[in-house]
Amino acid sequence: MSRLSFKQHIDVIFLITCYILNNMPQHLEAILAIATDLTSSINSQDRYDRLLKTVKSILRSDAAALLKKDGLSLRLIAADGMRPGALFSQYRLKEHPRFEMICKSTEPLQFPSDSPLPDPFDRCLEKNNGEEVHVHSCLGCPLIVKNELVGILAADSLSVGAFDHLDQRFLSTLGALAGATLLTGELINTLEKTVEKRGLVARDLVESANEMIGSFLIGTSPPIEKLRKEIEFGAKSDLTVLVSGETGTGKELVARSIQSQSHRKSDPMIYVNCAALPENLVESELFGHVRGAFTGANSHRAGKFEVADGGTLFLDEIGEVPLSVQAKLLRVLQEGEIQRVGSDQILKVNVRIIAATNRNLLEEVAKGQFRSDLYYRLNVYPIHVPALRDHPEDIAGLTRYFCDLNQRRLGVDSIHIHPETVRTLQKYSWPGNVRELKNVIDRTLLRIRLKDPAGKHLHMTASDLPADLKPNPGMDRQTATDLPSITPGSESHRSLRDATEDFQRQMILGALKHQKGNWAQTARNLGLHRSNLFSLAKRLGLK
Repeated sequence: MSRLSFKQHIDVIFLITCYILNNMPQHLEAILAIATDLTSSINSQDRYDRLLKTVKSILRSDAAALLKKDGLSLRLIAADGMRPGALFSQYRLKEHPRFEMICKSTEPLQFPSDSPLPDPFDRCLEKNNGEEVHVHSCLGCPLIVKNELVGILAADSLSVGAFDHLDQRFLSTLGALAGATLLTGELINTLEKTVEKRGLVARDLVESANEMIGSFLIGTSPPIEKLRKEIEFGAKSDLTVLVSGETGTGKELVARSIQSQSHRKSDPMIYVNCAALPENLVESELFGHVRGAFTGANSHRAGKFEVADGGTLFLDEIGEVPLSVQAKLLRVLQEGEIQRVGSDQILKVNVRIIAATNRNLLEEVAKGQFRSDLYYRLNVYPIHVPALRDHPEDIAGLTRYFCDLNQRRLGVDSIHIHPETVRTLQKYSWPGNVRELKNVIDRTLLRIRLKDPAGKHLHMTASDLPADLKPNPGMDRQTATDLPSITPGSESHRSLRDATEDFQRQMILGALKHQKGNWAQTARNLGLHRSNLFSLAKRLGLK
């Protein structure tokens, strides 16, 4: 016998219903209400609630419940006449023999009032107010659609023999209608979630696109070529990636490069700036919440993990996530499971995690501010983005790229960069890295444009750059004792980064000593803006 389509299934139910109605006119209005709801434009929860109210009215029961088959358990979808706090969301079949018998049956079951099997809803009915009054009449209908069990409809009464008068054919029809209602509700739920997810994905992608300053790495220096190879290797797998580096080095760009070369490139990459989230909303933003979970939670809301399901989630500034949320992050990484705030339902997600930080997470672990188990789960494939001062030879290409972006924005035909301009830019330490370079180029070109609003060709010279970027002639007159000295080969056992930072420390301390502790004058002598010197000194542990 061929399997019926969903429409054919509904048609058969309609014909059976018509037959039953001809023989049971007393239930005409109630049955028609259920059948009408199948085609009405109401949400699934309202559909379930109306079904149970009708079932209670028809059966004259004290309570009714609708449960959906979920693996080896039944998940409560809706209940009427029950005390909410007394119910469970999941009922394992092995622990509830009555539910197990109903699921194995092909027709409605009534349990004798003296049945020794425990009733799952004992003391759960509103009518007995939680007192030691047990259910005396229990009825269960298996909900079978297309020869497959989709759930059960249960009815309970405190009266003995409350359901003895009911016709078995009528109960079968009621079960068929309830099954169709459950299936319709699930289809609507799926469609609503799909539409919601697509909308959230579209919104996040638009926001991310507006924040992007490029989609590829610029530079030909050895550090950048090494970074490209690491990105290419990391993109070939689904390993969790931890991108580290100073502020402004382009960690987000690295994450997008990994995504664009991975097998998930056609799926979304959702961006989350963990540092920008209020501490009391981090959990809701990442995992979502249900209505009523907290003040202001007026509706169900999917979190970023649900939105990114099937794609990639980029957690920027991961070191800012509170300890209270880190345990949940660890669970996602280990099990692929999340829970919305206020819900006890477990959701499975398939998300590739790329995290980024400008902090030393191992130091944070030592301070007790970051979980060690989460750190090692994140640090499966580490990628370090070099600071701009470690590859100054790429400044020329970056400057040209940022000038090209401004050429279109300012509406000019060309922008000429004087060679001395590039040499000046290369002498600066760039504590803000590539982001700071871009901001300097943008500001400089805007000032040049304002001087000649009608010009079609701009020329950027070293004199146009901000004053704090220009080399200070006073530095050339400093004595040799004021500058640090490094003997070639004496630091060969150390990394270039460590040696560079030591050099910077010695140079700042030497200049500071020469200026008798005057930080403002020290900044001018080093060719730095005072705020940039303070940031650099803080990072190097000098302040």
